[in-house]
Amino acid sequence: MRLDLAPFASDPAQGRGRRHAEAPAPTRNDYQRDRDRIVHSTAFRRLVYKTQVFLNHEGDLFRTRLTHTLEVAQLGRSIARSLRLHEDLVEAIALAHDLGHTPFGHAGQDALHACMRDHGGFEHNLQSLRVIDVLEERYPAFDGLNLTFETREGVLKHCAKRVARWIDAHEPGGVGRRFLDGTQPSLEAQLANLADEIAYNAHDVDDGVRSGLIDFEQVCALPLVARFRDEALAEYPELARMKKRRLLSETLRRMLSAQVYDVIDTTRAALVQHQPDSADAVRQLPPLVAFSPAMREASTALKRFLLQQLYRHPQVMDTTERAQRIVRELFAVYVDRPQEMPADYASSPLPHRAVADYIAGMTDRYAIREHERLTGQRLFDQPSVGRKPSIDR
Repeated sequence: MRLDLAPFASDPAQGRGRRHAEAPAPTRNDYQRDRDRIVHSTAFRRLVYKTQVFLNHEGDLFRTRLTHTLEVAQLGRSIARSLRLHEDLVEAIALAHDLGHTPFGHAGQDALHACMRDHGGFEHNLQSLRVIDVLEERYPAFDGLNLTFETREGVLKHCAKRVARWIDAHEPGGVGRRFLDGTQPSLEAQLANLADEIAYNAHDVDDGVRSGLIDFEQVCALPLVARFRDEALAEYPELARMKKRRLLSETLRRMLSAQVYDVIDTTRAALVQHQPDSADAVRQLPPLVAFSPAMREASTALKRFLLQQLYRHPQVMDTTERAQRIVRELFAVYVDRPQEMPADYASSPLPHRAVADYIAGMTDRYAIREHERLTGQRLFDQPSVGRKPSIDR
């Protein structure tokens, strides 16, 4: 079935194809095929045991990289359908965007980048591209997943010019070129990027309150959240007498819906203003998928709140410090004793990059166990998210 695509949407029939030519699938378009390859990849399965904010063992109901990824894909598809963009491409980008994330979330990434500072650095978006281009080993004819240009472009959502020049030297005119030319990716890539922000802002609030590290009342000091709490109570006064979790869930549901509708309306207005007549025309224009100025300001305020009150909470920082120590010490051991890694990593001609690849592919719990095996130190014992949750489950 052919989708009802807008003229500015990506169309696999007119796409730039794969790095290794393949015959088309008989029942799926190229972006569906990308999505299916991602879902069946080893890196995708690992996401279930990788940190979003809280370590996987700290609670059964906290988001992981996998549940975050699924929420991004759901939001992206919903918005794509309203804008008549290619839903399968948005979904493929969303499902792949965190495949290169380290164990322990951004804490692990920062520690690994510091370890790799003199060896090219480490950044999870670049690692996601490396996973789908090189590290997955499933097919006899090529390394990686051999995804389409459009999916790969969306996964690489930011890139330093130094790195972009290196990518372009190895793939002339490829996914690194736009960072040198100052052009834009497809609308589907722009949408997946913004859906990521919408998802993590809302679910980090939810997980933060569930953990007891922030209070619902604290979050309601933000006008964006207070507005939807008040709307929920006005329509359902009985929420004031129910468990607070219901009020929190309804507040966040309304906030998510408002942000989705804001993106749809703002993007439609930008499309009317600029009138792109093809996916290629989009690339020469400013970013078109966006919040309105008012919603952008409100979303930025929410991000600042989460940074100050949740991500820098003393208990989160304590976990961060221990997680970073695990990554640093694993890196040092593997560089000194590469035989502790599987043979294909141990024999790599780029030993530091091989160590980074190996650590980045670990789940939280595997990294914890491996660190204990190699150092004799146990840095994480029992679930550690502090006090009793402040809101009912």
